[in-house]
Amino acid sequence: MINQNVGKLKTVASGKPVALDPDLVVALAKLQATSPFNQPGDWVFASPASGGKKPYWPDMALNRHVRPAATKLGITKRIGWHSFWHTYATLLKSSGADVKVVQDSLRHANARITMEMYAQALSQDKRTAQTKVVQMMLPKATPPLAKAG
Repeated sequence: MINQNVGKLKTVASGKPVALDPDLVVALAKLQATSPFNQPGDWVFASPASGGKKPYWPDMALNRHVRPAATKLGITKRIGWHSFWHTYATLLKSSGADVKVVQDSLRHANARITMEMYAQALSQDKRTAQTKVVQMMLPKATPPLAKAG
């Protein structure tokens, strides 16, 4: 996506499905459910200027939300979208994810870009690795209480 327009992808790898952890799906669904832009076709991070039909401009989201939050947390380093890319790669690697899982998760066209490897990552491995990262970030869900018998 460039300038809020979805267009031709850079590589075939960019168009592959993304394995999402179930807890992340629930968190995103809850976020969208509380948004005024919660109709089919609306973006999760929707721009009010487009009535939900286009996402926020990336720089606007950085300047209005991400960077002020980083400042409040005492982060002085300049934050950009690529910062999240490096962080995600580091967290995937530290979770014990296979190099191919990291490559596929980062949407690299080939493993050379990631670490000079060539093997197909299994979807379950990608989900397992992402789940570990999501569990590092999201609070643990409280298990439902058992019914008294």
